[in-house]
Amino acid sequence: MIKTIIDKLLGKAPAAPRSRKPKFGKREEVPVQVHGIDPNLVDHRAIDVVQTLKRSGYEAYIVGGAVRDLLLGLRPKDFDVATNATPEQVKSLFRRAFIIGKRFRIVHVVYGRGRENEVIEVSTFRAFLDNSQAEHVDGNERTSKAQLAGLKHAVDASGRVLRDNVWGPQDQDATRRDFTINAMYYDPETQIVVDYHGGIADAKKKVLRMIGDPATRYREDPVRIIRAVRFAAKLNGKGFKLDAKTAKPLVECEPLLQEVPQSRLFDEMLKLLQTGHALASVAQLKELGLSRGIYPLLDVVVERADHPFVQAALVDTDRRVSEGKPVAPSFLLACVLWQDVKGGWEKRQAKGFHPFPALQESIDEVFEQRIGDVSGRGKLAADMREIWVMQPRFDKRTGSTPYSMVAQPRFRAGFDFMRLRADIGEVEESLGSWWQEFQQADDTRRDDLVAQARDEQRARQRAQQQTAPKVHRVAKKKAEGEADASPLDQVAGEGEGAAPKKRRRRRRKPAGGSPAGGDE
Repeated sequence: MIKTIIDKLLGKAPAAPRSRKPKFGKREEVPVQVHGIDPNLVDHRAIDVVQTLKRSGYEAYIVGGAVRDLLLGLRPKDFDVATNATPEQVKSLFRRAFIIGKRFRIVHVVYGRGRENEVIEVSTFRAFLDNSQAEHVDGNERTSKAQLAGLKHAVDASGRVLRDNVWGPQDQDATRRDFTINAMYYDPETQIVVDYHGGIADAKKKVLRMIGDPATRYREDPVRIIRAVRFAAKLNGKGFKLDAKTAKPLVECEPLLQEVPQSRLFDEMLKLLQTGHALASVAQLKELGLSRGIYPLLDVVVERADHPFVQAALVDTDRRVSEGKPVAPSFLLACVLWQDVKGGWEKRQAKGFHPFPALQESIDEVFEQRIGDVSGRGKLAADMREIWVMQPRFDKRTGSTPYSMVAQPRFRAGFDFMRLRADIGEVEESLGSWWQEFQQADDTRRDDLVAQARDEQRARQRAQQQTAPKVHRVAKKKAEGEADASPLDQVAGEGEGAAPKKRRRRRRKPAGGSPAGGDE
């Protein structure tokens, strides 16, 4: 200020104001002696991608959640790689590589085939651009695809990033990432971790902190609200907590999710529920005040999380993920919505509907009310329907039904569903045990089990007949002179009390016209 006054007295022109440059953080290279990452936890295919890029003269690092998990001593489920090579350059280096995405263009490098395949996701370092200077378009991701054509960096009126495909240096790429613990870069060759925003310090303090102003970052991409919940749930068991400044704007920014496409919200909901921390995610949603409003189907999950059947399904999903077993969204959603299906089914049967059409109508109603037009209307809906339709068939253990049931592709999912019902007492435990043995038995044992089920069914039927009250028809004794009410007793021309006149049965005449046996 004093310098400004002196300059004015001397008649000097004021210095041009310094432009505010975003803080991209200071590059810190952390050696293995400090971060302690075990190289044996790194997937060899991710290492191969990094080495291939580096041999071609590019920078390449394992990045994001994989580095975070490695720091915590966990084996990452997925590995992402970041590089200064463009998507086209990356694609040219690998035999099976595919450029995907429009909002963020990335490359999927595929190893293996069928169920054994592994995808390494490769992204290009992106520049940090001020959204106020980006190209603005009307509408959102669903309504402005034509306007977005040809644009590299564009935002909508609320500041949400719709396109971000401008390449830049590594320090800017780190700044545009969300959480500090997700903005570190690991070189598996030198075993150095590159950290710009104190991610390692936050990992040691067990703090989840957003890079930059949290409210601004949530406006750029509202899905970060759901990611904050997911990371808090995943790392809660490790003692991590959301930073107070990061958590404060969550409820205030939640309405921004209404402009996000339903398909994207659906995918984020599945990540919340199917990454091994479903129960913890529900607890975090409640704790952070986000139990309603993110996505209608997620609201139902949170609302019913304490119901024995839904809780059993969430626990089972977490268990399967922890054991490395596959989980299907159709199974979990079928469990969550079974209460609706079962209620509608029973209501229709009470009105006299046949069981099978009643079940089909109930399922259609639930799809219309709960699923809507989300991606589940295809294969997901077909799998859910098959699981539900299979349930009444488990009661039929005789004839050919058991053999045809175990041959169905979705039998295991239907059986697991029925087992959960048995666990909470909705069906008999013996039913689940019978089907468990039947599916694992050889043909001879299966025949014995079916015969056993048939004998049990007959025994139950006999027991029901024996215990059912017997109805005896007792003829009423007529008082003397009382006329019988039957029309057979009232013959024209006869007096009251007369014996009923017997009717002669007329014999059929044979084709020849004469009475049978020749009698007339």
